[in-house]
Amino acid sequence: MIVITLSKVPKALRGDLTKWCQEIQTGVYVGRFSARIREQLWMRIEKNIGNGEATMVYSTNNELGYNFRTTVSTKKVVDFDGIPLLMQVTPKNEAVKHGFSNAAKIHRAKKAQEKLMVKKSVTRAVYPDIVAIDIETTGLDCTQNSIISISAVRKVSKEYKTFNRYIKISTSIPENIVKLTGITDTLLVNEGVELIDGLKDLISFLRKSIVVGYNVRFDFDFLHAACKQVGLDLPANRVVDLAMLVKKDNEFLDNYRFATVLKEYEIDNTQPHNSLSDSMATYELAIKLIENGCLRI
Repeated sequence: MIVITLSKVPKALRGDLTKWCQEIQTGVYVGRFSARIREQLWMRIEKNIGNGEATMVYSTNNELGYNFRTTVSTKKVVDFDGIPLLMQVTPKNEAVKHGFSNAAKIHRAKKAQEKLMVKKSVTRAVYPDIVAIDIETTGLDCTQNSIISISAVRKVSKEYKTFNRYIKISTSIPENIVKLTGITDTLLVNEGVELIDGLKDLISFLRKSIVVGYNVRFDFDFLHAACKQVGLDLPANRVVDLAMLVKKDNEFLDNYRFATVLKEYEIDNTQPHNSLSDSMATYELAIKLIENGCLRI
């Protein structure tokens, strides 16, 4: 019998393993096959594991009756008089390189071909009528926390048209939010506007444009709650969550945090967690997805 455990590996590899093994629990595979198949399967795992980890345990003729292999960077299998043992090692601090498996390479090649085809009909000379939006808040709960910054960006004739408002609140900004965003109580007092005025200005800026954002439901949960608070209604613009499109366009990222995605698409964001800078980066991401044929306007 052979047992294989996987963690944080591409979905394609997990699916590949089910051809030979039964997944009895998430990431745990059990099977029975020849040593030749076992060796070839381990080679496939090492080749396509990406930044994940795998361990294989199999029956063999030694003192223990089993042997094992692992790709865990902090472990090393050593032979001690015919007995396999695990030795703890200190991993090297190396930069993680994404998307080096064969499946990832094939995926990138396919996307590159699609991008070339789309670029024949889509150019940056004509910018679509989209607005990228981002907000900063005092926390994650739209029923308990407040908006402190609203930004939006569109492009007209290759020039950014930006919207940015700091919003006054009746409480102090938590210290962790100040460190994250750089927004202070003093800034809101000196440059902030009332919530109703900021929302009215945003609605005017949005017009009937398609609105894009990254994990945009978070932003709109806060915006709807804020509009309800001051007696306004958000317009029924089409809203597109770029996070969902990125997951379809690039299946081999280790995570889909905004910073990771921007790095993958080679987009600079000079001030992370600044709503205006995040909005501009979101707009550029939308354009990249349009050129890739993933976002259709």
